[in-house]
Amino acid sequence: MAHTQAATANEKDTAVKTIWRTFWILLGVTVVEIGLAFLHLYTGFPGKLLLNSVFIGLTIVKAFFIVAEFMHLRHEVKNLIMTILFPLLLFVWFIIAFLADGDSWKNLRKDLAPGTPAKVEAPAPQSGHHH
Repeated sequence: MAHTQAATANEKDTAVKTIWRTFWILLGVTVVEIGLAFLHLYTGFPGKLLLNSVFIGLTIVKAFFIVAEFMHLRHEVKNLIMTILFPLLLFVWFIIAFLADGDSWKNLRKDLAPGTPAKVEAPAPQSGHHH
């Protein structure tokens, strides 16, 4: 066995420091997210699209730290990491594609709702020529 049953005190100290470092990073990112939310709530800045983009980016950063440290993926071989990340990216694409498709379907159904009269364009007004 390459490792002994009991980890040395130094290894435990390093692991505890790494966990605390990850905790503080996650806490910092969360505080930034909450601060941006309140800033937007009271001032309207930044715009909603930019704010949502920043939230998505910061959530990805938090997910990276959680997966890397608490699921121990940071210490795995690169092929195992790719075996997990590539299907995850496909799954995210799958969710986005189905949400877009569902939104499109919802908008089509709105136009075809039962009892809704078809939209008829009014005839163009005729010029002042009378016969």
